[in-house]
Amino acid sequence: MDRGEPELTPRATVRRCAVLGSPIAHSLSPTLHRAAYAYLDLPWSYEAIEVTEPELAGVVRGLGPQWRGLSLTMPLKRAAASLAEVAAPPVPAVGVANTLLLEDRLVAHNTDVSGMRAVLLEAGVRHVPRATVLGGGATAAAAVAALAGVADQTVVCVRDPERAAGLRGVAGRVGTPLTLSKWSGVAELLAAPLVVSTTPARATDELASLVPSTPGLLLDVLYDPWPTALARAWLTRGGRAIGGLALLVHQAVDQVRLMTGSTVPVEVMRAAVTLPEST
Repeated sequence: MDRGEPELTPRATVRRCAVLGSPIAHSLSPTLHRAAYAYLDLPWSYEAIEVTEPELAGVVRGLGPQWRGLSLTMPLKRAAASLAEVAAPPVPAVGVANTLLLEDRLVAHNTDVSGMRAVLLEAGVRHVPRATVLGGGATAAAAVAALAGVADQTVVCVRDPERAAGLRGVAGRVGTPLTLSKWSGVAELLAAPLVVSTTPARATDELASLVPSTPGLLLDVLYDPWPTALARAWLTRGGRAIGGLALLVHQAVDQVRLMTGSTVPVEVMRAAVTLPEST
């Protein structure tokens, strides 16, 4: 297999990359990116750095010329999109970024959307009449964009629909029908053929008893802990559940391509971590 040469950076040049967020100690991104650098025989480094939202702008401004790319996790994805000088699609549509490239100008990308689509394709999901998204944050915005062209109707279930009103704009920009629903109606919405949970850890534990008797596919963006209480109940009732590790792998493949200019097979990235979640 021709691994190719990075188009943007000479092979012998040591460049630095990192994942930023808070908390960040649990992140598997360093494992994934380092595996990619080993495959590409690049002498690059990748680390995890604890950064809060108020600190982000100062941290990015303080990075030297050896820095090439940043991965962003919670709670930095909206701030990263606002900080960038250039926003590559689909960032203008979703309003959040999980990748910053340090070029002549600071460029924002979002590989959560492409990663989520890749996970759904691997699961055989090309079209569903309706999908439910649990949660209304930055990852929910990526999920709404990823479901454009996949779900005829997307319902976002949140505790406070007013706080998630910005998702209507996301849906309008990506051209997909969207309804916001209160959390109190979640039991009926779990019966959709596709449910995407974008909530923090243990936020959906209370829903385990509400899983329908014949559940469809659950994509839960969490990988620590896994399985979540919701995923465990989903599997017990005969449904399929995919955890966030699969999403992490696919979005990292796209990040590596953006940062290095070279493509690493998903199998290389997948081999760097354990994927016990697809059932």
